Amino acid sequence: MTGLRSIDGTASGPAWDYDKLVFEDRVHRVLYTDPRIFDEEMTRIFGAVWVYLGHESQIPAPNDFVATRMGRRPLILVRDSEGVLRALYNRCTHRGSTVCREARGSAKSFQCGYHGWTFLNTGKLNGVPWPDGYADNFDDEKFNLAQVPRVESYRGFVFGTLNLDAPPLIDYLGGVAGPLDEWLDRHPGGKVVLCEANRLKFKGNWKLLYDNSADGYHVVFSHRSLLAMENRFDEDGDKGMAFYKSNPDNAPMYVRYFGNGHHFKDKRPNVEDRPGALWEIEGPHPGMEHFEASLRQRLGDKADRALDLASSEPVNINVFPNLHILGNHIQVSTPVSVDETDTTWYGTAVVDEDGDLEGTVDAINALRMRTQESFPNFGEVDDLVNFEQIQVGFQAEEDEWVYMHRGLGIPDRFQVDDDGVITGPPTDEVFMREHMREWKRLMTAEPRIAIARAV
Repeated sequence: MTGLRSIDGTASGPAWDYDKLVFEDRVHRVLYTDPRIFDEEMTRIFGAVWVYLGHESQIPAPNDFVATRMGRRPLILVRDSEGVLRALYNRCTHRGSTVCREARGSAKSFQCGYHGWTFLNTGKLNGVPWPDGYADNFDDEKFNLAQVPRVESYRGFVFGTLNLDAPPLIDYLGGVAGPLDEWLDRHPGGKVVLCEANRLKFKGNWKLLYDNSADGYHVVFSHRSLLAMENRFDEDGDKGMAFYKSNPDNAPMYVRYFGNGHHFKDKRPNVEDRPGALWEIEGPHPGMEHFEASLRQRLGDKADRALDLASSEPVNINVFPNLHILGNHIQVSTPVSVDETDTTWYGTAVVDEDGDLEGTVDAINALRMRTQESFPNFGEVDDLVNFEQIQVGFQAEEDEWVYMHRGLGIPDRFQVDDDGVITGPPTDEVFMREHMREWKRLMTAEPRIAIARAV
């Protein structure tokens, strides 16, 4: 059997000889269709690396919690009564039912709805109905909720791993922490809060989303209707992602691979580096003229920077395996099965604790919510259709290979710096080749997986 762990916590042997499935220019279709490979991914990837679990703004106070998942594992991300971040398994230690059936809230304890076992938000078993019917000592930690043994936060982004040998989170992030810092630091106080989400689902493998997450090759074809919408009232046709329309291979934007599966598509070089330039390329939205006029009246010369905060930041930041930052959105992908994936898009809002925006933060956030409608409402649906149609195409089992060779073998196409960071054109598939190389490494490694129960 695959997808299991041995008694000492190491992963069992791989289901396939991955040297025969992953090459520099192509991968085999079974990576996306074989349930045994999917089962192994849940341990060797979603158990072994740092997986994004949630944002601290979702659980700002002690006892706050939010339901989340690590691969298929149901978790409760909680700030316990002492303020400690924990990721509890949402599974009663008696018969396995979930102990929390709410998406978010505040609770000092969780009670199983099946037999009433109660657990503190530290995970410790706190009560068993009619305990005299048991011969057990319920102080034994085996009855406490399991929890992720390593939970760390980077600037509000909370990650967890079951791998006792995984590097510290900051080392795992490596170079991708730079773009993440830049994305945060454009906001007052260097922080954002998450808003409610668009929850979508597609009938396809989770890797299809990651393969697409820095792909600049598909934009002008797959998102043609979005480009038309963004430019429907503009004579020059230079709104939104219009910089893809002419010759994106030679545009100043680029894609960059940092290692550990992380990559970054930076479209900011297409836009003038001055206050107001981002706002100038925003596509039309109902009511935007009213908000702009009001902000200019109140802020004067500072209005351009404020309007840029309402504008979509032209970046794609991808933290392997499940976190994506696009524009002002935080997107989280969650595998359900080999051919089903959930994808959740959280809006983000500006926080103005120091009053830098002179009382206009609500207006900026109202405008920001409207500009965030392009993705996912008018963009992600294009991608999800592509992913589902790829999954359909993979059923042609005799046609075995998925190619990812754009840019490969062309002299001077890519630059590699002293740290091994690779930079190339935004329409090339170097990012996919590299994260597939990392995928293969992880799928042939032996992670030391463990849970915690002591509190």
